[in-house]
Amino acid sequence: MARNYFGTDGIRGRANDGVMTPEIAMRVGMATGLALAKADSRQRIVIGKDTRLSGYMLETALVAGFTAVGSDVFLLGPMPTPAVAMLTRSLRADVGVMISASHNAFYDNGIKIFGADGYKLSDAMELRIEELIDSDLTSRLATDSRIGRATRLDGVRDRYVEFAKRTFPRQLSLDGLRVVVDCANGAAYRVAPDALWELGAEVVTMGVKPDGTNINRDCGSTSLDTIRAKVLEVRADIGIALDGDADRVIIIDEKGKVVDGDQLLAVIAASWLRSERLKQSTVVATVMSNLGLERYLESIGVELLRTPVGDRHVSERMRKGGYNIGGEQSGHIILTDYTTTGDGLLAALELLSVVAESGKRVSEICHRFEPVPQILKNVRVNGGAPLESDKVASAIDAAKERLGDAGRLLIRPSGTEPLIRIMAEGDDAGLINALVDELASVVVSAHD
Repeated sequence: MARNYFGTDGIRGRANDGVMTPEIAMRVGMATGLALAKADSRQRIVIGKDTRLSGYMLETALVAGFTAVGSDVFLLGPMPTPAVAMLTRSLRADVGVMISASHNAFYDNGIKIFGADGYKLSDAMELRIEELIDSDLTSRLATDSRIGRATRLDGVRDRYVEFAKRTFPRQLSLDGLRVVVDCANGAAYRVAPDALWELGAEVVTMGVKPDGTNINRDCGSTSLDTIRAKVLEVRADIGIALDGDADRVIIIDEKGKVVDGDQLLAVIAASWLRSERLKQSTVVATVMSNLGLERYLESIGVELLRTPVGDRHVSERMRKGGYNIGGEQSGHIILTDYTTTGDGLLAALELLSVVAESGKRVSEICHRFEPVPQILKNVRVNGGAPLESDKVASAIDAAKERLGDAGRLLIRPSGTEPLIRIMAEGDDAGLINALVDELASVVVSAHD
């Protein structure tokens, strides 16, 4: 069924335009409150946000929507997405809401919704909310005495810092480690440096001065040149680059080399396999994870299961199969022994525990396999459905035939931006480069 609001990761768009206006946000609050209403008591909602200027506007609109249908709202202020998921459970809330567009620029924003269990909503529930957003809700507003209240909570940052620290082995410490952490001028700008320092690290901070418009701007996990330079400049042992809402992380080793989510999955899976913590000897990743990861995991006796792109798909597959490690190449790492969604800080602490226990350098630990050459090209489209074109379908079939069993090919629409993403990987770098360029040209011509 076609969706008008929800994408692969909540509702997202340009602030004050399209689906990301105060009017729509208020209706999202009303619709969510009604869809997840409790028959026997008042509903409790927690709302967190990152540091975007538009967060104030959307937060106020959501509060109006939730309270209008009789829900009580608890405001967390700037908090990482995984902290909102954790606090939804900790505070016994019925719904958790995160206002963020993750790694996007400041002019975008989004609304992510969690159920009482801290997991993102099912497709069926999102569709139910969409139906309510577009319906006449006038008759379903709360009566005067049932209108909800809004309260701003203090001390929630400390709760999350302590939660994160408890995932780190008690017998270990970060003493002697110099850590550069780039918080992307986003939601973790206070909690991540605090947690690392309290565990004993010498912390060098970057991206901790948000002004409403500088989130993810030339910093964070999608802009690594600055943190790489800082790691080398201060001779740090590790660089930790978070994104705007801190649900993903990219690592920089002491030599300035990038460690992506695939390598992190390999490190954590091997560690948990040795300690007999890895459930069913299985890791869940997406179709975008490198073939090199799959080959490495197979070599140590671990199976890799693939899902469509999006950490929600990874999480759902993990829940269904009872697996406890999953993630994406982009740095979403889900460790369900601790949490219900991607958590950049927790993933970094898991890696640091391996570093602290082994006494080895990050570069020795984090490069478990040589990635197979992988090319990704984004083709911007403005309306239309080029993937439904017979010409594009024929070109895809021909490309897959040329690639054969020597690699993988993936063409998909982005769930958050007007893009067609074309990815190819294989042992022959020249061939995959040619295939991606040819397919991009066909997609462009079909769209024109």
